[in-house]
Amino acid sequence: MPERNQTRILLLVAGLGGAIGTTVAAAATLMQVRPEQVAPYLTTPVCAPDLPAPMAFQVAGWDTQPRPLVEALAKSAIVPGGIWREVRSGIEAVPLLSAPPVGAPLKVRVETLLTDIEELRRRWPHHRPVLANLLPAAVDPDLTACTTLEALLAHPDAGTLPDLAYVLAALKAGIPVINFTPNRVEIPPVAAMAAAAGVPLLGRDGKTGQTYFKVVLASALKARGLRVDGWYSLNILGNADGANLDDPGRAAGKLANKTRLLDEILGYPVADAQGRSTHKVRIDYYPPRGDAKEAWDAIDFSGLFDLPMSLRLDLQGRDSILAAPLVLDLARWSVALMQSGIAGPVSDLGFYFKKPVGDDPPITFAQQLAALDRLAERCRRSRP
Repeated sequence: MPERNQTRILLLVAGLGGAIGTTVAAAATLMQVRPEQVAPYLTTPVCAPDLPAPMAFQVAGWDTQPRPLVEALAKSAIVPGGIWREVRSGIEAVPLLSAPPVGAPLKVRVETLLTDIEELRRRWPHHRPVLANLLPAAVDPDLTACTTLEALLAHPDAGTLPDLAYVLAALKAGIPVINFTPNRVEIPPVAAMAAAAGVPLLGRDGKTGQTYFKVVLASALKARGLRVDGWYSLNILGNADGANLDDPGRAAGKLANKTRLLDEILGYPVADAQGRSTHKVRIDYYPPRGDAKEAWDAIDFSGLFDLPMSLRLDLQGRDSILAAPLVLDLARWSVALMQSGIAGPVSDLGFYFKKPVGDDPPITFAQQLAALDRLAERCRRSRP
């Protein structure tokens, strides 16, 4: 059981029945009885040890296929049964609600979710709610004409991005938002709404595996004065996320986020003498791998006298196992930011995201670590 001075978090998950969502639920539930199996894999105890230390998470959420969460967890086969069955009763108590109908108007979906949120708050009145958006990658609608919330709600294409209903409902309820997806929900009226409501907005596109190491390696090559001539990145994964990203339209946002950051880190376009990009990123759906993704990088660079060299990196990781601890970390940050009065898009959390929101986000790995230190200190000083 949590100690009295520990912050309790009500983690509301959009897409709870998915691979990452079920893994988050298992980890959050297990941390209440066996914190030693989860806490060592969080970043916040290291990068922000002075923040309030919540050890009690209550998870709830929505999915398009509502069913008992233990059924979704068993079907995903990501967390070994010998681990999650120890806390089966706690997982069975996690509410998995029906997602609002996709065909309903955006405003109606927002109101439906607000009703759900208020009911969950009544069930756990002493917990601080945080929304984590874990929905699949979607086709990015053109919402540039929406300069106000009213225009957004009335726009015919706004309803094609399911994430917006969850984000707007959370902001209306005064709840911090974590956008772990590549879907661009932080458009101007949403960012303005978060700032006006005094609510932190964190995102975009969680940086879990290959892109994390790309940032580290690109920053190291830049610091060493070695010029990157080309970078080829291949991802293969066989879970539902991989199947979803097999659609070029849905993969476009994630591919763009994975691609643009390299030029931003290095300060020059990675291209050949004719200006053609030599930074290639592929994501291939390969069912035999399931959640055990593989990310392979071939990096060509040059040094003194323009002599060529190369580097290879082969990451054989587990997609949801890498992602879930970061979601818990970001929930902890969200509560600390809320308590400190920090609102709107938070750029200093670029360490966690491929495409950080906000003004002047940190770019290189060293800058991102320094930004976390500054933000932790800001939270510490602002805490009552």
